[in-house]
Amino acid sequence: MKRLFVRVYGEPPRHLVILLLSFAVCGYALVRLLRTEWLSVLEWVVGAAILHDVVLVPLYGGADWLLHKGVQAGKPLSRSRLAVVNHLRVPAFLSLLTLLVYWPSISRNAGTNYRRATGLSPDVFWPRWLLITVVLFAASAALFALRAHRTRRRPGG
Repeated sequence: MKRLFVRVYGEPPRHLVILLLSFAVCGYALVRLLRTEWLSVLEWVVGAAILHDVVLVPLYGGADWLLHKGVQAGKPLSRSRLAVVNHLRVPAFLSLLTLLVYWPSISRNAGTNYRRATGLSPDVFWPRWLLITVVLFAASAALFALRAHRTRRRPGG
């Protein structure tokens, strides 16, 4: 019976149980959230969809194209040049994702909900996001330098 289930479903039964439980927890959270904050959720989802599809996709698509053109500098894209692109692309993506997720707090537009729920000021989010961004780029640069150093030390590299 289990083999048939795995052949049809593709995963063991515990996978389906965990998936269904996670959907139940998310559904419960969504129902509770929509009961009191449905307008805020609607604004965020619609705003995020429009902002992402209309503004951000062309912006980061264009930025990625410019990054590739700048790194290529008229030459074919080699492995080391592609590594430069990726070591800039990953921290930029993580930084922008963090900015998107925490935008209401970073923009100090969290309203009274955050202060009321935690008793803390939302003013710390902007400098912390900047610090996270600096750390992401610094860690990526250090990793790139380490990899470049290892490549240079290899015979024939």
